[in-house]
Amino acid sequence: MRTSTPWTWSAPGRTRSSTSTTRKRLWRRVYPPTGREGLVPVAFVFADTTTAKVANTVAVLEEAGRRYWAPHRYDSLYRNAVTARDYRQAVPVVVTTLEQLQEHGAGAAVWRRLGRKGEQTLTDALDNPDGEILFRDQEARADAEDKRRRAAEREAQRPVCKRCGRKFTDQRWEETTGHKRAWSAGDTSVCGPCRADDVAREEAARLQAAAPPEPEDDQGPGRGRGWFRRRT
Repeated sequence: MRTSTPWTWSAPGRTRSSTSTTRKRLWRRVYPPTGREGLVPVAFVFADTTTAKVANTVAVLEEAGRRYWAPHRYDSLYRNAVTARDYRQAVPVVVTTLEQLQEHGAGAAVWRRLGRKGEQTLTDALDNPDGEILFRDQEARADAEDKRRRAAEREAQRPVCKRCGRKFTDQRWEETTGHKRAWSAGDTSVCGPCRADDVAREEAARLQAAAPPEPEDDQGPGRGRGWFRRRT
């Protein structure tokens, strides 16, 4: 049984460290970035073997190499809502046979990616429909739902005026609960308009109490004139 990995190779006559460097540079030079998350793909092409042996070898590859090709769960605050998988540190591994390539061509659905069932085109096999794009979508929807839930919970706790029955505005709610302003909030059980009425009444009472008393008018009509005439 012959296998090949056409996407990872090194120049001959190199040391181990230089081989890794050459391999990385060769990959970047020959294959431009694809825009997919994940590491450099690896392909196994089986030739001169039976279907059973291919199946057994693929099963061994899947089990022994799981730590390299398998994606992981995203570290998200919404773990129950996020089913997407993190492929950023995963090596995409695809397999096929030389006979399939010769019969159908490399662009046909002859590739099977480890961890998946069935055969796909190479593009579909390397894509991650359950990867980063799905994660962003699920994360955004979960975040929006969390904000709606928090807003509903806050609205359910919004105080109601004990005098007129109106709900507090955000400003009035903050006035009655903020430590720095609660001292000037007055009756914290009433809403803003009712508080404004209280302030107006208090101000009117204050002005009335501060006003000088009006002079008493105890002289009848013509009393002053008569007294003046008697003196003259």
